[in-house]
Amino acid sequence: MPAPILIGSEIYRGSSYGLKHPLAIPRVSSVLDLCRALGWLPEAQYRVSPRAKPAALTGFHTERYINALQEAENAQYVSEDTRARHGLGTLSNPVFPEMYRRPATAAGGSILGAELVARGGVVFNPGGGTHHGFPDRANGFCYLNDPVLAIKRLLALGVGRVAYVDIDAHHCDGVEAAFAGEDRVRLISIHEQTRWPFTGALYDTGGGNAFNLPVPRGFNDSEFNALREAVILPLLSDFNPDIIVLQCGADAVEEDPLSRLALSNNAHWHLLRDLMGLTDKLLVLGGGGYNPWSVARLWTGVWAVLNGHEIPETSPQDAQELLGNLHWTRKAGQPPARHWITTLRDPARPGPVRDEIWQVIAHMQRRMAALT
Repeated sequence: MPAPILIGSEIYRGSSYGLKHPLAIPRVSSVLDLCRALGWLPEAQYRVSPRAKPAALTGFHTERYINALQEAENAQYVSEDTRARHGLGTLSNPVFPEMYRRPATAAGGSILGAELVARGGVVFNPGGGTHHGFPDRANGFCYLNDPVLAIKRLLALGVGRVAYVDIDAHHCDGVEAAFAGEDRVRLISIHEQTRWPFTGALYDTGGGNAFNLPVPRGFNDSEFNALREAVILPLLSDFNPDIIVLQCGADAVEEDPLSRLALSNNAHWHLLRDLMGLTDKLLVLGGGGYNPWSVARLWTGVWAVLNGHEIPETSPQDAQELLGNLHWTRKAGQPPARHWITTLRDPARPGPVRDEIWQVIAHMQRRMAALT
């Protein structure tokens, strides 16, 4: 099997949604820098992300919306009509200099990743995972929906069954809507209940092919493990997908400011190892994540797991210096936790498996029994 491929771009280093936006932090650039500092990213395993052309984007998005997005980038302005119709120029999806080129690059990376994985292999596109976008509208920091574009490309290439697993703290509303009732796609989502976008309820089946696992505040590693063993892995084994797409949002860890979950990054890495045991065709995308240290460490660890690299208990000095030089306006003047600098791995965060989790498991086991 070919070595895993990491898709990245320097556009993430030089662009920002704006100083007051939650995405005004380094993310993909930090992952690339850390992987190189650790000696894990030889040039042969790196691909520069192409920018998706409008014709590729209209495989899901409307031509009118893509035109509006390009025009907004060129003019650095949107009219009230455009804001109301397309969700551009809002607090969540502001006007900024690369507002078309940056998401088009993320989409191009995910489409390229789909094409590579369809031929066999493993690809990581940390700039991808923008799962809230709708055909005619920006939504939830997402101008385009690259997971949908990637899955559509896989289906167009003749892939029979695609499993989409989403462990972002926020429900993948755009992806679920795009594939409602599509029996070639099985969607599994863990997300915080009563958290924006307030979709993905336990009884929401998305036309029959979506399995939503809403979890309560304080969701811990033990509870994640229980859902993984009792629900996620059985659902995947039953579906027997040709390819798995994992949206590996980093906002479900305890330190993230936009959720109230309490995972360690070990939970993400454990699930990833399990998925690698189920398929040799795997596309891993980024997603949410609003603490720069948590995102950099978690996604660098994803790349380590994909390659079988041992994650050191103490990072080398070059990696520590990179992490030590990160900054975060939300925590101005407050030093980061020591382990955010010295190691990629979080301390494990076990805890009791609460009744709410057992209720989710029981409901899903009834659904799975009805499938047979």
